[in-house]
Amino acid sequence: MTTTVPYTGSEKESLHAALDRHRDVVLWKLEGLDDERIRRPMTGSGTNLLGLVKHLATVEYGWFCSPFGYEVEKLWFDPATEDMAVAPEESTEDILAFYARARAAADRAIAATDLETTGTAWDGRIVSMRWVLIHMLEDVVRHVGHMDIVRELLDGATGAHPDTSGEVRGQG
Repeated sequence: MTTTVPYTGSEKESLHAALDRHRDVVLWKLEGLDDERIRRPMTGSGTNLLGLVKHLATVEYGWFCSPFGYEVEKLWFDPATEDMAVAPEESTEDILAFYARARAAADRAIAATDLETTGTAWDGRIVSMRWVLIHMLEDVVRHVGHMDIVRELLDGATGAHPDTSGEVRGQG
């Protein structure tokens, strides 16, 4: 089932639900694909679905956890240059587990931090949790759009969110 944004929820609840709605689509875009297609570069820059998941995991830690002093997983790669690149030795299962851990850590940070609380971002800017939620919603939605295009190029499957049956629309 697709997460819905509450019609009368609080600001934090609504922003978090909107983020979750698109985080769920990140995983849905991988459904039904084998490992080769999940890793296949589909643009001139090498964009592939698994690389986008790796990037999104990295930024979950980098925006929700680091600025506010929450624990961040030690990365095995340089996030400045390798967060969208998937090395042959990085398994799909490992990247998906990394995304799940990052998402869970971010959810704990969101739950524990008031919207007005500020922290220091990686580039020295002072940011509030409200700003981070909005920024991450923008970033996830942007990359889900990339995933839409990559998935359609791979097998013709389209759709912004799963239908009520949970199946990918298109040729699948």
